[in-house]
Amino acid sequence: MAERLAIIGGDAGGMSAAATARRRVGPDDLDIVAFERGSYTSYAACGLPYFVAGVVPEADRLVARSPEKFRAQGIDARTGHEVVAIDLDRRALRVRVIDSGDETWEPFDQLLVATGATPVRPPLPGVDADGVHGIQTITDAIAVRDRIDGGANRAVVVGGGYIGLEMAEAMVLRGLKVSLVEMAEQPMSTLDPDVGALVADALRGIGVDLHLGTSVEGFETDASGHLSAVATTAGDVPADVVVLGLGVRPNSALAAQAGLAIGVTGGIVTSRTMSTSAEGVWAAGDCVETYHRVSRCPVSVALGTHANKQGRVVGVNATGGYLTFPGVIGTAITKVCEYEVGRTGLTEREAASAGFSSAAATVEGSTRAHYYPDAAPITVKVVAERGTGRLLGAQIVGREGAAKRIDVMAAAIWNEMTAEELSQLDLGYAPPFSPVWDPVLIAARRAAGASAGSAG
Repeated sequence: MAERLAIIGGDAGGMSAAATARRRVGPDDLDIVAFERGSYTSYAACGLPYFVAGVVPEADRLVARSPEKFRAQGIDARTGHEVVAIDLDRRALRVRVIDSGDETWEPFDQLLVATGATPVRPPLPGVDADGVHGIQTITDAIAVRDRIDGGANRAVVVGGGYIGLEMAEAMVLRGLKVSLVEMAEQPMSTLDPDVGALVADALRGIGVDLHLGTSVEGFETDASGHLSAVATTAGDVPADVVVLGLGVRPNSALAAQAGLAIGVTGGIVTSRTMSTSAEGVWAAGDCVETYHRVSRCPVSVALGTHANKQGRVVGVNATGGYLTFPGVIGTAITKVCEYEVGRTGLTEREAASAGFSSAAATVEGSTRAHYYPDAAPITVKVVAERGTGRLLGAQIVGREGAAKRIDVMAAAIWNEMTAEELSQLDLGYAPPFSPVWDPVLIAARRAAGASAGSAG
């Protein structure tokens, strides 16, 4: 009888593992079943704001592989099925069929927990009012888009992180009057404040009304029960549609109830092979805690790139191979209309929290040779360890051609290069792509000097 691999969660981590395992082992030797409480499998959650914006015209385009395609490959993908309990002693899952409410026990030999993350939804008055939306699933995005299509013209985005910025852009592109409410003094708390200020300027530049240093107190409705405003510490902000972009937390409650070890970040603890504290049980994706290669601290970073890599590791290891996930350095990019933002490694604040003595250098430059048409401004900040010059982090804000430069920084930080070594890298040059001294190289050179106590 074939061994059974059961998977909780049908998106990036879970289905990457399923596909990898199936490529390695056939159906006669391994039965693979995946339980997904939603209606879609393997969809691009990062593409949801672009569907709302109309850049992606149809929701189905966000689906990389449907349940039907998985089933055709010998993977039993069951949507509309929610796992409500894990019994490790019994080696079984309690599964509820959402439409009918029926529950059954499903056995497993190996188990992958890929339950993703849960959006932060504050317990504020009116948070459940019609028109207040989270944005995690395709169903969420369809609801927001329908609200806009139905005549909404005033949008409020709560939270200035990645999702908040991308949803603000989406609303601007749809022609709405957009306000963004952020408790911090600058958007993008994953950036240093001086770089976050550049993002704030970019948001204002596309017409977003910023309410910084402002907390939300509730959501107001009119006499007919329709959303009318967001109540804040600075007064009411009119709204026809609200999007909550307050971040996510690891969805590890089910794992915790089963007795799996949970880390300080709230994510499931795993080894480098993605095995959990229970024999034959794996975890992958946004629900896990992972290792930061620079700070050497546990972190919870919800990104599809990590989830897919971790799922691949599980798929290999669950079928007799050996693969490890080496950790993360927090590389991420986003955009707000023509403005691009990238970051990797540690900010100055994060470096201090991790115990590093750091120095930073910030340079303003151009994405192309200054004389070449459409050259655009770019700001690059590099953080390095004092004394050693080891690269700790980098941040970039600019226009077209800016953000993907963060990948050079990420590769250098991943390999523990110094700022001086980065400044000497043989990067490609041609006037349509960069100045002869790319801003990345200039910022690295100045950071090398700052970390050594010289002018650079």
